[in-house]
Amino acid sequence: MNFDLSEEQRLLVDSARAFASRELAPHAAEWDRQHHFPVEVIRRAAEQGYLGLYIAEEDGGLGLSRLSASLIFEQLAAGCVATTAYMTIHNMASWMLASFGDAALKQQWLPGLIGGELLASYCLTEPDAGSDAAHLRTRARRDGDEYVLDGAKTFISGAGSTDVLIVMARTGVDGAKGISCFLVPANAEGIRYGRNEDKMGWKAQPTRTITFEGVRIPAGNRIGPEGQGFVYAMKGLDGGRLNIASCSLGAAQAALEQSLRYVEERKQFGKALAEFQALQFKLADMLTDLTASRQMVRLAAHKLDHKDGEATLYCAMAKRFATDRCFALCNDALQLHGGYGYLNDYPLERWVRDSRVHQILEGTNEIMRVIVARRLLEQGAMLDRLL
Repeated sequence: MNFDLSEEQRLLVDSARAFASRELAPHAAEWDRQHHFPVEVIRRAAEQGYLGLYIAEEDGGLGLSRLSASLIFEQLAAGCVATTAYMTIHNMASWMLASFGDAALKQQWLPGLIGGELLASYCLTEPDAGSDAAHLRTRARRDGDEYVLDGAKTFISGAGSTDVLIVMARTGVDGAKGISCFLVPANAEGIRYGRNEDKMGWKAQPTRTITFEGVRIPAGNRIGPEGQGFVYAMKGLDGGRLNIASCSLGAAQAALEQSLRYVEERKQFGKALAEFQALQFKLADMLTDLTASRQMVRLAAHKLDHKDGEATLYCAMAKRFATDRCFALCNDALQLHGGYGYLNDYPLERWVRDSRVHQILEGTNEIMRVIVARRLLEQGAMLDRLL
């Protein structure tokens, strides 16, 4: 793997950094305080292609690699973690439609999703099926030319403010093989939305429970054959884990840059904090952890782009490592700022709050360890095959 970015990728990074500096960073604190979902800015992001990053060009997207998409998400997250995290979810949901939906369904919905006229939510988690998603209970019953959905989804990002729901529902037997995937209009009759959850972080995007009671949708809104929904969900989550890890990289990069400015300006005992060796060591460790996390994410993206047989393993390892280490980096940056880091006047406490949930969603980091350990034990003495 070549660790140097191409000229095209450097231009993508520069463009995303400029967008984040102009459209996201100046407003992120206010969006957080006001619990404001910046739909108007997300639609301006669509003008840059950021809502269809890795959807194929023939379907209207930019057709970028997962590595290039990761680079963009990292830069955007340095401006606003919560808003960028929503955009990663929208990209994942739209990609699932583009990858597995039929031509008619894509023609009807994809242009609006890529162009930002429509926003999407991804609906997998349920009140009793979080980490154990294969045993979800939401059902889709075939009734002539329609399906009828009943059940509930929880912790759904964007819910109540989006237009399209990509829903995993049971159409067959218990377990993963009985799950199918559907596109459900968010305003369909029989859908009810719960309250906007009062979260620790990610306050710039709504999170609600969705209840489906006799919701009827055309049979043509099924994405792919019956029984393939769990397969699609897991394929989506490989990329989703890279996306959310990339958001952690952006938060950590911003926290490190803020820390460098602070230690160079702040004086104690007659000299700048940057002159204290203990703080120099802390900064060195922070940079090392950020670099290691970034390289793990880029390696996993490379594996996914090249359809490597171990891509799922690498995505799990990268998600676990990067979200753990980058959260710790943000927390260390807050500690380095002392009491100032705990104030809303500085962005440190927001970066800590916003990055903490990355260790939970897209599969908890404990589940990431399960994925890695199972694959490792399957290989046994043939460990070199994983490298």
